[in-house]
Amino acid sequence: MLEVTDTIRIPEHEIEKRFSTSSGPGGQNVNKVSTRVELRFDLEATASLPAWVIAKLRTLERSRITKDGVLRIVCQAHREQGRNLIEARERLAEAIRAATRRPKARRETKPTRAAKRRRVDTKRRRGAVKRMRGRVGNDD
Repeated sequence: MLEVTDTIRIPEHEIEKRFSTSSGPGGQNVNKVSTRVELRFDLEATASLPAWVIAKLRTLERSRITKDGVLRIVCQAHREQGRNLIEARERLAEAIRAATRRPKARRETKPTRAAKRRRVDTKRRRGAVKRMRGRVGNDD
C-alpha cells in the first residue's frame, strides 16, 4: 500500500513495476543488473483517486502520461534496484500530492498610495520625454 496522504492510499496491485538495465556508464554492473525501475499507474482504471485529482494529474504530468492514460515514472539514479524503486514510489506519491493541493485563492488588493504616486511620476516623466521630441523651431 502506497500512502500518499492521510486519505489517499494506493494498493500495490494498481502499480505495475517493470525492471530493466540502466543506460549510461557503469561497466559490468549496468550491463548485467536490472536496476532501472519503471512504475506504471493506470489513471483510467484506478479507484483510489477522486476524479478531480486525476484531472489535475493529467495537466501537471502530461509529459509522463501515455495515450492510454497510464502515468509512467522512471528512475535509474542509483546503482541498486531497491533504492530506485523507493525513489520511483516517492516520485509517484509526490506527483499525486501535488495534484491534491488546491491553489490559494487570490484576494484583490488596492494599490498603495506610494504605488499610485510612483505610477503617476513615471507617466509624467515619460510625457516630458515625448514632449521634448517635437520639432526644433526658431526662437528669434
